[in-house]
Amino acid sequence: MTAKFSKETYLYWYELMQLIRQFELMAEEKYKMEGKIRGFFHAYVGQEAIAAGCMTATRPEDLFITAYRDHGLAIAKGITVNSCMAELYGKATGCAKGKGGSMHFFSKENNFYGGHGIVGAQIGTGAGLAFAEQYRNSDNVVLAFFGDGAARQGMLHETFNLAMLWQLPVVFICENNNYAMGTSIQRTSNVVDIYKLADAYEMPADTIDGMSAEAVHNGISRAVNRAREKGGPTLIEIKTYRYKGHSISDPQKYRSKDEVDDYRSKDPIQQVLHTIYENKFATEAEIDVINQRVDAMVTASVQFAEESPWPDDSEVLKDVYVDPHYPFIID
Repeated sequence: MTAKFSKETYLYWYELMQLIRQFELMAEEKYKMEGKIRGFFHAYVGQEAIAAGCMTATRPEDLFITAYRDHGLAIAKGITVNSCMAELYGKATGCAKGKGGSMHFFSKENNFYGGHGIVGAQIGTGAGLAFAEQYRNSDNVVLAFFGDGAARQGMLHETFNLAMLWQLPVVFICENNNYAMGTSIQRTSNVVDIYKLADAYEMPADTIDGMSAEAVHNGISRAVNRAREKGGPTLIEIKTYRYKGHSISDPQKYRSKDEVDDYRSKDPIQQVLHTIYENKFATEAEIDVINQRVDAMVTASVQFAEESPWPDDSEVLKDVYVDPHYPFIID
């Protein structure tokens, strides 16, 4: 297969996707086998090409906001695996000070605005972030991610209406992994092609292969460039698949082993690796070095989390309620 991007891009994609994959697998082990991680846990395994393609199609200043399956995008946006693992452990050194847990990763410094547990809430918040960027007259773009289940929320339609009316610099990205929790998309709506929902608002829309980093990059680039050039919002439906259950406790009885195996044969990491080898971008020994570096980072993140302190009791109400003594002034 002839490479469509540079050697550096493919190697970046491979290492990022491997880091996300190995982080998720390690966190799953700490959750299921050792009980070190509690609460909800939604793995991104299988969807890594979305994070990779979106990163090369955007700038660091662009803002990401997503739902509760947020670990992969958080890592892609630059939150360290140390900070991510510590958050899963509920430690004070976590990216949300140990208060958010799996579903509420956050880093203003990295332009990653969550991690939202309420289904579809981040769609409206994403448009709000885009309104703020438009108000500041920046040329930053917001990528607002949501799942196929959230596409059935009223928030989506209200937000689409205003986003088009105000021509906000936002790309709405539906990570369609076929199942809203355990319910297939065919059982939730007569409209199974989610990108068509944009037609009612005359919003540009596209559907792309989420198992291909190349396809994700190209589709997101078009939408981001349109938004950056004051062309308004776009809806992108990315057709992907999660190899794990909806959450860590999901028995997955709603889908067959053959279906999962079919998608595993299209694994996005293996597709990128195949292109790397076929174009002689790296040898097996060089890939081993990358794998060892990733493994070392993930292993170190566990040690960091386990050695980090718990949040102090005095922190329990901080960042939760507004301080009534704090002067709120509008000039």
